[in-house]
Amino acid sequence: MEYQGPDILSKLEAKIEAKRSELEQWFAEKRSEMDMPIYGSVDIRDAHWKVAVVDANQYPAGFNNLRDGDIGEHFRHAIGDLRHIHIWPENHTRNPAYEANVESLKVILENEGYAVTVGILDVEEGLPVSIQGAIPDLILLNNDLTSGPLPDLGVPILPPPQMGWYQRRKSDHFKAAQPLLDEVADLLEVDPWLLSTHWIVSEDKCLEKETCRTLLAAEADNFLTHIQAKYDEFGIQGKPTLFVKNDSGTYGLGILEIQSGEELLNLSNRKMNRLTYGKGGADAENFLIQEGVPSGLSWDSMVIEPVAYCANGRVGGWFYRANAKKGEMANLNSPSSIFLSPSEIEDDSIRSRRNHWHMLVAEIAMLAMAIEAKN
Repeated sequence: MEYQGPDILSKLEAKIEAKRSELEQWFAEKRSEMDMPIYGSVDIRDAHWKVAVVDANQYPAGFNNLRDGDIGEHFRHAIGDLRHIHIWPENHTRNPAYEANVESLKVILENEGYAVTVGILDVEEGLPVSIQGAIPDLILLNNDLTSGPLPDLGVPILPPPQMGWYQRRKSDHFKAAQPLLDEVADLLEVDPWLLSTHWIVSEDKCLEKETCRTLLAAEADNFLTHIQAKYDEFGIQGKPTLFVKNDSGTYGLGILEIQSGEELLNLSNRKMNRLTYGKGGADAENFLIQEGVPSGLSWDSMVIEPVAYCANGRVGGWFYRANAKKGEMANLNSPSSIFLSPSEIEDDSIRSRRNHWHMLVAEIAMLAMAIEAKN
């Protein structure tokens, strides 16, 4: 493996058990102060020396990859006694994987006793949307609203439309999460870096201009120096890596992996076009520069990363992205990845890590998502 370091998380796992009651009280107090997101998902990286949420999705599209868990029960707590739930999907419903996601979400809700309909509805000004004359009790958005906000539908909508990518920024989540991570790190008496990925935002960079690329490259080099100092502090071997992303959401597009600012100066036209192209064709000028966290987890010769699916702010299901063609630092959100359920991975250490550190950072991320929506 290219990256090697001490297995700090295993050594510190006992801290979570020792502080279990205090952590539960902390979560209870935080949840009482805010409206928890009806659902969301997070991608988690576990390097053995640190664990971090690297992406937080308010409109998850992988329910078809869940094969076990109790997410339906958490939906029940979030939705309560409403009867008719209408799922408002993405426009690109010809994608078979996405269609399977929506169908799986529909089945989860139906199994909890809800009447569920699906589709993008016609909107008449001044009238609530309806399906054959029936007005739903709740619109459940499964559309990230990249193209813009929804009109007034006359019906409650969750998650809040203001969480759509037409105005949300990836950095909004990490900004909301950091104070929470600092509090938990203080409670556990650990360095907050062990629970997070460091990041900066580089704004107003029109990369077709050499001056903008030069400034962005300098920011990247300074940031790499900072990460190298943390590697030295904790005895980690390997060259720090950064991921450069469109801060407005990428949908897997335009993610660039670099280990020096010089790589930004020498971008090919193809890579530059991918980096500046966002979902829906919107050009990117604000870039999230994020510390890369290698995945120290593997199964059956594949690099794996846990993905947590949550409802009502609680983890209700897991799956793992797995890829035999990708390295430990690579972005696994790619067509060559497969998905494994926890029951397919017979590894006690991974199971223990999931029930401790992965669960912890996932549910902190849901608190951060609630703060985003409130702001």
